Amino acid sequence: EVTHKSCLLLTSREKPKEVASLEGDALPVRSLRLSGLQEVEGRKIFEVKGLSGCESELRTLTERYAGNALALKVVATTILDLFDGNVSEFLKQDTAVFGDIRDVLEQQFERLSDLEKDIIYWLTINREPVALSELRSDLVTPVPHSNLLEALESLGRRSLVEKQASLFTLQPVVMEYVTHRLIEQVCEEIVNQNLDLFSGHALIKAQAKDYVRDTQIRLILQPVINGLIAIFKSKITVENQLTKILAMRREESPLEPGYTGGNILNLLCQLKTDLSGNDFSYLTVWQADLQGINLHNVNFSHADLAKSVFIKTFGSISSVAFSPDSQFLVTSDTNGEIGLWRDLVDGEKLLNFTGHTSWVPAVAFSPDGRTLVSCSTDQTVKLWDVDTGKCLKTLQGHTSRIWCVAFSPDGQTVVSGSDDQTVKLWDIRTGECLKTLRKHTAGIWAVSFSPDGQTVVSGSEDQTLRLWDVGTGECLRTLEGHTDWVSSAAFSPDGQTLVSGSYDQTLRLWDASTGECLKTLHGHTGRIWCAAFSPEGNTLASGCENQTLKLWDATTGECLKTLQGHPGRIWCVAFSPQGKTLVSGCDNQTVKLWDVSTGICLRTSRGYSNGVWSVAFSPDSQTLVSGCENQMVKLWDVNSGKCYQTLQGHNHRVQAVAFSPQGKLLLSGCDSHTVKLWDVSSGRCRKTLWGHTGCIRTVAFSPDDKHVATGSVDRMVRVWNVSSGECLKILEHSHGVCSVTFSPDGQTLVTGCEDETVKLWDVSTGQCRQTLNGHTGWVCSVAFSPDGQTLASGGVDQTVKLWDVSTGQCLETLEGHTRWVQSVAFSPDGQTLASGSIDKTVKLWCVSTNQCLKTLEGHTRWIQSVAFSPDGQTLASGSIDETIRLWDAKTGQCLRTLSSEKPYEGMKITGATGLTEATIASLKVLGAVG
Repeated sequence: EVTHKSCLLLTSREKPKEVASLEGDALPVRSLRLSGLQEVEGRKIFEVKGLSGCESELRTLTERYAGNALALKVVATTILDLFDGNVSEFLKQDTAVFGDIRDVLEQQFERLSDLEKDIIYWLTINREPVALSELRSDLVTPVPHSNLLEALESLGRRSLVEKQASLFTLQPVVMEYVTHRLIEQVCEEIVNQNLDLFSGHALIKAQAKDYVRDTQIRLILQPVINGLIAIFKSKITVENQLTKILAMRREESPLEPGYTGGNILNLLCQLKTDLSGNDFSYLTVWQADLQGINLHNVNFSHADLAKSVFIKTFGSISSVAFSPDSQFLVTSDTNGEIGLWRDLVDGEKLLNFTGHTSWVPAVAFSPDGRTLVSCSTDQTVKLWDVDTGKCLKTLQGHTSRIWCVAFSPDGQTVVSGSDDQTVKLWDIRTGECLKTLRKHTAGIWAVSFSPDGQTVVSGSEDQTLRLWDVGTGECLRTLEGHTDWVSSAAFSPDGQTLVSGSYDQTLRLWDASTGECLKTLHGHTGRIWCAAFSPEGNTLASGCENQTLKLWDATTGECLKTLQGHPGRIWCVAFSPQGKTLVSGCDNQTVKLWDVSTGICLRTSRGYSNGVWSVAFSPDSQTLVSGCENQMVKLWDVNSGKCYQTLQGHNHRVQAVAFSPQGKLLLSGCDSHTVKLWDVSSGRCRKTLWGHTGCIRTVAFSPDDKHVATGSVDRMVRVWNVSSGECLKILEHSHGVCSVTFSPDGQTLVTGCEDETVKLWDVSTGQCRQTLNGHTGWVCSVAFSPDGQTLASGGVDQTVKLWDVSTGQCLETLEGHTRWVQSVAFSPDGQTLASGSIDKTVKLWCVSTNQCLKTLEGHTRWIQSVAFSPDGQTLASGSIDETIRLWDAKTGQCLRTLSSEKPYEGMKITGATGLTEATIASLKVLGAVG
C-alpha cells in the first residue's frame, strides 16, 4: 500500500455491506445518502422537458415522486404525450407512472427475502411511517427482533425503506409500485384460491387512523374489487368466489392465524353485500371494520375476532375524559352508560359502569386515575373504582338534575352543580356533603376547581359565573357579561385565567383574581356547549351545536383551526394530558380523536341507539309513523305491528313527524336543519325545505293541508306553503322552539319555548297575540283540544298545564310526573289528556276533573312522544328505549310493542375470542347471542 491523496467516488442504488463496515466519521470511507430533488430542482427538470404548470401542481408532482430524478423525467414525458402537457388533468387521475423504473423496482423486489417482502408489503399497507412494534404486531408469524432489525437494515441499504426518527416507511415511488403489485397478486390469488399474500396481509386495518383507513380503502380495497369484477364479470360471481374460499378455509384450516377472514369480510362490506346469515364460525377474522354494518344472524361462533372493530352501544355523548396517564378514556351518554376504553384507536371497551338510571351529563377521573366520579339527571353523584367498575359510593342530596361534577386537585373533594340552583362540595372518603353554595338563581351547568384547590367556579342558566371560596363557602365574585346560559367554565393550568362558553355563541376569558373580562371570542355560529384549556394553557378548544370544534390561541384570542366532521352538536371536549390529542363527543353518537397540531381526525368511534323521538297516527288510524335516532322515518302497520316501509334521506336524528290531515303526505324534521315532505304511497321525498339553521324539534300540518309549520333550536318558527315549498312567514322567538301546533280552525299557531312561555300567533299576520306565563322551565310540548277552547302544555318543571285559549288564564296545573314532561296529546273526544315523561311513564288525565286516571308503565327509558289514534281507541308512546308501545286508550293495557331489528340481531358469538367482556356485553345489547 502506498499513501496517496487520490479519492475514489462510487455511486450505487444500495450500500454494499463491505462499505457499511468500513465507513465512519474518522475513517477514510464515508457514505452519503442522496435525497430526492427539491422543488426548485424538480421544476428545472420539467422546464427542460418543456412541461409547465402552476407552482402548486409542480410541487405536488415533485413530492409524489419524492424528487426522484428519473421518475420525474418519466412522468413529464407521459404528461406531455398523453395529457398534452396538462399537469392538472394528470393529477386528477390519481395514478402513478413507472416507465423504465418498473424494471429497476422489479429487479430489486425479486432479490428480497420473504421477510423483506413481508415488511415492504406491510409498509405499503400502513401508508405512513410506523414504529417497529406496530410492524411486528402486523406480521402473522412471529419474527425474532434481531431478524426484523437485520431485514430493515438491509432494506435501508437498498434505499427501499426510509427511516424517520424511530419510524419506518417507503419512498412514494416504491409504495406506489408495491401497491400495484399487491393488488395484482391478491386478485390472482383469489381467482386461483391459492392464498398466500391474501392470508398474510390485511387489505385494510380496521384499527388504523381514519385518514389511513380511508386511503387503504381507496387505493387497495376498492381497486382489488374493481380487478375482481373485471375478471369475474359480475358482483354476484365475486361474492360467490369469496364465500367459497371461506367455506374451504373453515373445512381445511379452521382458526388458522391470518387475515383471510377479515379481508373477505371487508371486501363483502365494500361490495355492500347483504351479510345476513353468513357463516364465519371457526375462522380467524382479524382487522374487520364492522361499524355501521348489519350482521343479522351472522355466525361468528368460535371465531377469533381480535383487532376487529364493531359499532358501540353509546348514545349521545355528553362527557369525555382522559385518564391522567393517557392510557384510558371514559365516556358517558344520555343512555345512562359510562364506558372505559383502552383508547379509541383500537376501540376496545374494558368496563361498563352500571348504576345510574338516567342521563349521565358529566364524568371525571380523580387525579391519581383510580377513581371516577359521575353525575346524573337521576339526582345522584356516584364514585367508581376504575379497576373493577364497582360503585364505591352514591352521594345524595341534590333535589333536581345534576349537570356537572369535578374532582379537586388533591382528589379528596368533589364539586357538583344542579338544576336545584345549588353547588355542593362532597368529602369522597365519607360521602358527606361538606357545603351547599347558594347564590345562583337558575340551574348550574358547569363547575371546576382552581389548580390550587382553593376556589370553585360555577356557570349557570342565570347567565353568570360565580367564584367560591372552598374553605368558607363564600361567594367571592360574580362574573357578568354573557347574555345567555353559561354552559362551560374552566380554569387555565396556572389558575390565572378562566374560560367560559355560553349559549350566546361566545367564549369569554376572565382574569381569575379580579373578575375582569379580558377577551370575548367570536366565531361560533351556534350555542357553545363545551370549552377546555390545553395542559400548557396556550390553546383553547370549544365545541358548539353547529357541528364544529374550534382551537383558539388563549393569549391573543385568535381562532387557530376549525375542526369539522362531527354529524351533530358537540357536547364535550377534552385534551390529553400531553396536549397532543383532543377528544370530542357529539349528540349523534360519535366520538372523535383529533391531532391538535394538524387538526386531522385520527379516529371516529360510532355508537348505536335507535330511540324513538316522535310518533303520529295516520287519519285512518291504520298506520303509525315514527322518527328515529338512526335517521330513519318508519311506517308501521298498527294491526300487525310490522314496519312495512322505511323512508331514508335524513342524515341525522329525526325528532319530529306528522301526517297531513288527508293522510297523503308525511312531514319530518331532523337535527341537520332540514324538513322533508314525503309521498306516503310511494315513499318518495317530494320536497326538502331549507332555511333553518338549527335542529328541527317540531313540525305540524295546518288543518287545510296547505301549510306546515316547523320549529327549531334556531329560535324560529317557519310557516311554509306545502305545494311550492316556499317559506311564507318567520316567527321569531327569544329562545329555542320546542313545540308547535295549529288550532283546529287553522287561524292560530301555538308554540312552546325554552324561555318558559307558551305563545299564541295569528297565522295570517304572523303577529304574537298572547304570551302565557306560568311554567318554570322549558315548555316541551303543546296541544289544542279538539274544540280549540283549551290548550295543554307540558314542560321541564314536571307539570302539565291547561289554559283557556280565549283569556290566556291557566285553568289547572296537573302534577304527578317526577321528571320532564316531554309530550302531551288530547284524545279525539277531548275528554282525556295523555302525557309522556322522562320518568318513563305515560299518564292519562281526566280533563273535566283534572284527576290522573291511569299511569302506564313498561318503557325502560324516557318517553319522547305520545299520540292518540283518530278513532280514539289506541294511544301510542315512543321512547328512547327503542320501542313504541300501543296502549288501549280505555283500559291502559299494553296491546303491542313495536321495535326495529338491532344491527347485530341474532349474531352468534358463542365461543368467540379476541373480545373483552365489556365488548361482548355491548354486542349482546346490540342483538348478539351466545
